[in-house]
Amino acid sequence: HAELAWLLNCATPMNWLERMIQFKDKAKKAGTESVGVGLFTYPILMAADILLYQADRVPVGEDQRQHLELARDIVRRFNGEYCKGGPYKKRCKKAGIPSFPAFTEPEAMIVKAGGARVMSLADGTNKMSKSDPADGSRINVLDPPKVIRDKIKRCKTDSLPGIEWDNPDRPEATNLLQIYAAVQPERSREDIMEEVKDMKWGDFKPVLAEAVVAHLEPIQKRYAEVRADEEYLRGVLKEGADAADEIAQRTLKTAKVAMGFSIPK
Repeated sequence: HAELAWLLNCATPMNWLERMIQFKDKAKKAGTESVGVGLFTYPILMAADILLYQADRVPVGEDQRQHLELARDIVRRFNGEYCKGGPYKKRCKKAGIPSFPAFTEPEAMIVKAGGARVMSLADGTNKMSKSDPADGSRINVLDPPKVIRDKIKRCKTDSLPGIEWDNPDRPEATNLLQIYAAVQPERSREDIMEEVKDMKWGDFKPVLAEAVVAHLEPIQKRYAEVRADEEYLRGVLKEGADAADEIAQRTLKTAKVAMGFSIPK
């Protein structure tokens, strides 16, 4: 990953990275002299993670769309500059590889209907994140039922009567309804609103908690089964790693040949 990222660094204009939101926000707050090179070039490492395995579709949240667009721009630039013409075909022939473009241009897979963004239990305007220092702000996949119930019981709500969807002044209400809908994909919004329209927060929170617990139960059960069979787990991991490494090595070799590097036999 790091090796391909360095190659892509050499092919990516600096002004493309200066447009990235994370860098712009940090530079605006602290000044460019305080922003590390790691943050500046991190989007290229993300692109390398994708392009190394020839992914054609990538599931991302809406907030990651810009990163994927950068990866697509890099593919077009790299393939256009390094993977055309007679010299490229000659290098490929000498290296014993097909003279195809080095990278596949990936498409974004954005989850619709609110499923792509689940907001924090502590603040309905911020995204739920595993990096948040407050564990109560999120529901972890392996949280025991009691922990889930306690987190939802303590989660932030408002003092307004009723429960409603899509009111910009009530982000926590919308978020909890989104979570409730997400763990019951077979139900419509209209069906859910009919159920909760007369509820207060004290009534709704236990119902939401039980729905989340029921949704995660089979996932947690399967996780426990897999973790209990260490030999099987290590076998699957090795099989996946070997398959991924084969694709990665082939892609890296093609990128090096495209850029004119000498490949040891």
